[in-house]
Amino acid sequence: MVPHLVTALTGPINELEQRILDSMPAIERWFRLEWMEHTPPFYSSADIRNAGFKLAPVDTNLYPNGWNNLTRETLPLAVQAAQAAIEKICPEARNLLVIPENNANSTFYLANVAQLVRIFQMAGLNVRVGSIDPAIKSPKKIELPHGETVCLEPVVRSRRRLGLKNFDPCTILLNSDLSAGAPGILEDLYEQYLLPPLHAGWSVRRKSKHFRSYEEVSKRFGKLLGIDPWLIHPLFSHAEGVNLAAGKGLEELESHCDALLTKIRRKYKEYGINEKPFVIVKPDNGTNGVGVVTVRDVKDLKTLARKPRAEAADGPPQIDEVIVQEGVLTRERVHNSVAEPVVYMMDRYVVGGFYRVHAGRDEDESLDSPAASYVPLAFSESVHLPQPGAKPGASAPNRFYMYGVIGRLAMVAASYELEATDPEAEVYA
Repeated sequence: MVPHLVTALTGPINELEQRILDSMPAIERWFRLEWMEHTPPFYSSADIRNAGFKLAPVDTNLYPNGWNNLTRETLPLAVQAAQAAIEKICPEARNLLVIPENNANSTFYLANVAQLVRIFQMAGLNVRVGSIDPAIKSPKKIELPHGETVCLEPVVRSRRRLGLKNFDPCTILLNSDLSAGAPGILEDLYEQYLLPPLHAGWSVRRKSKHFRSYEEVSKRFGKLLGIDPWLIHPLFSHAEGVNLAAGKGLEELESHCDALLTKIRRKYKEYGINEKPFVIVKPDNGTNGVGVVTVRDVKDLKTLARKPRAEAADGPPQIDEVIVQEGVLTRERVHNSVAEPVVYMMDRYVVGGFYRVHAGRDEDESLDSPAASYVPLAFSESVHLPQPGAKPGASAPNRFYMYGVIGRLAMVAASYELEATDPEAEVYA
């Protein structure tokens, strides 16, 4: 399934696609060399925006849910990637414990957990789901809409290990972003692999640090391809002491927004782009589209600050760090609604993806909200099999390959980011 684009795409994005296709051997070698030096996140996903003149990731998640949105055809890719990832970490692994989010009452979210269980069972592991939610005191079987079930079992913490009754895993897979902090029950585990590590959670992660790493990656990749890194990188800045809901730090935020809008205007002028630039203001830590604001003019900020708290921001009042990010239009449409591709990766491999679609949002707004819907992408037939002879912009496999390249660049940036924030690395540095 390929959505249509509202522009003819005869400009920079076609040139970028052609450059990527022409450079495919060099690109794949570049990634191989990166993974010789750096460890990819265990799993990740990247939200990508295609403006027609620019293609860039706008968010990277290191605890991705939504695995149930991937097509059944992509399952073999995910299983192979899971086998490769586990073999690198714990070749003798037999038991895997999946720990979901607390208060996991959403059957949609639990369908994602069921898909993860299926992937790792097919990869050859005994898989069970253990909840650290204090409300789960005995095994709880939950029926899902398509006839599946998920059984949540209370975790058992011994002195140094975590498991279930009569189930001792060597590997623990977290599917919770730890935005409320890392619970003590997950700390100081003995001879157990916790994936991803605790410092990948939003209690430690900052989007500005990730995009600082991505900026470095995009410059190096741009040099490899001979392109302007801006074509694949959203400009950004970081502001502290800002809370729109409380009207705090407004002057500081205005200054950041004004400076970034000026930089974007210069780039638009350089490339002859006749669009109104905008920026996205969002919490520097956190996920799921919470507290995201589109700013087209700094005057918008005063209006937003005057709104009642519930309208000014969806996020919690304790937010005081924000990333001001260049807004990237999305020119893709599914059923006449704006859409953006989300690329899913495990270990070093692209394993699938979907389009996030939102009928109630515009092309310059965040689509990550509960009202979004999801349309799977058939990456299995395309992501590793581009068609170099096809006309740029006309081939679905070429477009999906290009999205996979951008997703992997975000994954490389995430590996840099995790290395820089690894507490054990700081101890031995």
